Amino acid sequence: MWQIWIDRGGTFTDIVAKRPDGSLVSHKLLSENPERYKDAAVQGIRDLLTRDGFDTDVARHIKNIKMGTTVATNALLERKGDRTLYVTTRGFGDALRIGYQSRPRIFDLNIKLPELLYEEAVEADERVDANGTVLVPLDTINLRNNMQAAYDKGIRGIAIAFMHGYKFPDHDRQAAKIAQEIGFTQISTSHEISPLIKLVARGDTTMVDAYLSPILKRYVNQVKDELGMSDDNADGPRLMFMQPNGGLTDARRFRGKDAILSGPAGGVVGMTRTAAMSGLTKLIGFDMGAPRRM
Repeated sequence: MWQIWIDRGGTFTDIVAKRPDGSLVSHKLLSENPERYKDAAVQGIRDLLTRDGFDTDVARHIKNIKMGTTVATNALLERKGDRTLYVTTRGFGDALRIGYQSRPRIFDLNIKLPELLYEEAVEADERVDANGTVLVPLDTINLRNNMQAAYDKGIRGIAIAFMHGYKFPDHDRQAAKIAQEIGFTQISTSHEISPLIKLVARGDTTMVDAYLSPILKRYVNQVKDELGMSDDNADGPRLMFMQPNGGLTDARRFRGKDAILSGPAGGVVGMTRTAAMSGLTKLIGFDMGAPRRM
């Protein structure tokens, strides 16, 4: 059966495939060409199959599809993620805006802060200390009202990160349950996404996950639908995506926090594996993508 490897970049999509006879073939096409096709990765697979005389029944001919993509990276750079609400402890609503007060250009008089990913922030009345003692119980009634107000404005994603929630996540879970009952379609909680002790790092990662995961879900579902792939077919082709750590994950587990450097990671892995085959240990890698129009 065919094995397909894809690098879906912002400008070009490159495909390398292994035919059933073991030979390799490559293909390249524009990532965006709406006049000809809806998705470049899907079209590239169809081109390869039909070129060799196969029909486009993926389930019959393909064993697996492994993909690295810059879909999430470009959405983050261009601020095209989904509308998201940030929920945190009372008094820390601006913690992600303040950050760590790093000043890489210390003498600049005009400090330009990065654009925030969340549309609104809700400060919940709650507080748990570092030992797990509940100092202020979660005010679920007020929190529900604030969440509902954001939902009524059309916000469907929510990132939840309370103080010390990485270790004592009960309030995280309560807030997530409320969000689910209201109808939020993307709920990211910090104790699940990034259980770090520091609130800013934990909150940033949770926010990125809530901001980008819906885009990835839509893209994964689009690829599966166009290829006729079903989660119910255990014997069908497997769709996997590259993570920033260089490993692969099943498409159903591919989340926003795992996708930001999905595309570039593939180049690093390829460079090291190729060098190892040649016995080289000192490497300089160069990965150049085509410029995108912002």
